Amino acid sequence: MRNEMLRAIMLGVGAGVIDILPMILKKMDRFSVISAFIHWVALGVIISYSSVFGLTGWSNGALIGLLTGVPVAIMVMKEDQKSVPIIIVMSLILGSIVGYLA
Repeated sequence: MRNEMLRAIMLGVGAGVIDILPMILKKMDRFSVISAFIHWVALGVIISYSSVFGLTGWSNGALIGLLTGVPVAIMVMKEDQKSVPIIIVMSLILGSIVGYLA
């Protein structure tokens, strides 16, 4: 059980690093960067330990990534509409990868 949880957290850390690298390069607000990182660490655990509607692997991860990415995209939309498609696509891609590897 402990190794499974560590693996789930590490998947989230990996996805978080991939997600925040462009944010850091764009010199975005540190609170946004920290929030995105923590979001993916938590999703690593959530995706690893869940199965929505009996979906498996990448499709489960994509759905959970999308469901949690949409509220973030809506929140960001007021300040930066160009980021919305990026948030949605990254949520789908990273969610799929985490789900596949989980």
